[in-house]
Amino acid sequence: MTEHARTTDVLIVGAGPTGLTLGIDLARRGVDALVLERAGELFPGSRGKGLQPRTLEVFDDLGVLPAIRAAGGTYPVGMVWQDGKRAGEHHMSEPAVPTEASPYEEPWMVAQWRTQRILHARLTELGGEVAFDSELTGLTQDEDGVTARLADGRTLRARYAVAADGGRSVVRRSLGIGMTGEDVDPQPCLVADAQITGLDRDNWHLFPPRGDDAFLAICPLAGTDEFQVVARFPEDATVDTSLEGVRKVVATRSHLLPEDVTEVLWASDFRPRMALADRFRDGRVFLAGDAAHIHSPAGGQGLNTSVQDAYNLGWKLGAVLRGGAGESLLATYEEERRPVAAHMLGVSTGVHRGEVRRGQATRQLGLGYRESSLTRETRPEPGPVRAGDRAPDARADGVRLFDAFRGPHWTLLTVGTDTGLPPLPLPTVRIAAHATYGTGVFLVRPDGYVGWAGSTAEGLAEYAKELRLA
Repeated sequence: MTEHARTTDVLIVGAGPTGLTLGIDLARRGVDALVLERAGELFPGSRGKGLQPRTLEVFDDLGVLPAIRAAGGTYPVGMVWQDGKRAGEHHMSEPAVPTEASPYEEPWMVAQWRTQRILHARLTELGGEVAFDSELTGLTQDEDGVTARLADGRTLRARYAVAADGGRSVVRRSLGIGMTGEDVDPQPCLVADAQITGLDRDNWHLFPPRGDDAFLAICPLAGTDEFQVVARFPEDATVDTSLEGVRKVVATRSHLLPEDVTEVLWASDFRPRMALADRFRDGRVFLAGDAAHIHSPAGGQGLNTSVQDAYNLGWKLGAVLRGGAGESLLATYEEERRPVAAHMLGVSTGVHRGEVRRGQATRQLGLGYRESSLTRETRPEPGPVRAGDRAPDARADGVRLFDAFRGPHWTLLTVGTDTGLPPLPLPTVRIAAHATYGTGVFLVRPDGYVGWAGSTAEGLAEYAKELRLA
């Protein structure tokens, strides 16, 4: 460590959705964190454009949902084209209707670049910081913290570090953590943001393969005047991401003319792949987002799983650094998130291969932590909501539960019981019996999952003491 090295509590490597979400969650907990970004600006493309309902709930808690709503829109109905004519509609996912328990049932389309700008603005509002043009070249750790070396010669010191630097993570590789995975599809793909004339913005335009040409999809990006172009190529093809390359693939596979593609704002090529890091932690360094799991883009699971990694890790780092919790709490990050990531990799791969339908499986509302060592279900006959489950929304006695849960705190909830409660320094909400929850006592974690549940409060004080909530 150099004599004048900057110090911080948490060093976050990567200013994508994962790193920005974690930065926001730590900032609102009073944790000093610095987000490092190798590039000189935020990611400029639309790659991760789908926000699932569970992620919308996370963004509600983090205070960015109104901006996210304003920046995007619902997914359009697919329109299948054949020989320049509309041949029929295709619905991308199973329909869903918002309910009191799940107010955000439909995915919301927001171009990734817009999501990141909103998250960055919120981080800045909370006093957080992104250091652009800051390339990490090395990372070492000891018993007390982590030392990071940057390409410009600077040295940074932190108590913990988080690798949120994507699928080619420099941090993961420097730690020697392997990834186990496979190609989901041997065919390379093009994704591009483009200005296009000659197509309406009410439909997701689908052009099935014809002859030797592969699939083409052109989707209007909600909240913008741009389209996202996605095209699949033969296995041995070279993908041309230039303006002329995009024009050629659009004109060859659709009824549009080359000049109908007036501008390409961003383009990339990729080969769909799935992979899972062998572990999500090495000492004082954690892996999150694409650094820990790489998804096929089908079904919109990568960005969403990544945001929820950050949401899980944020409150735990905050509890250890500011709440007096023991460091053993941090072990539950990998325990809880790696099985979820493995499951969602299976879902996204299944969607890509046509084995899983977009819908209940992709909304992520049913994910939870029933098997976690943090979970305590003390009722012999649990009700509809068990410990480890996502805590649903509900309205009763003039209270909306999501309003009560919002913020970086635990919440003590009683439903249909006037049982006595231990004197815990936590927000407490009492409502009448409710069909969503049944009856009982529920201690809701800062990330919106039920940590402890019981018919009475017996054993609650001991649980709270374990986590140093009392």
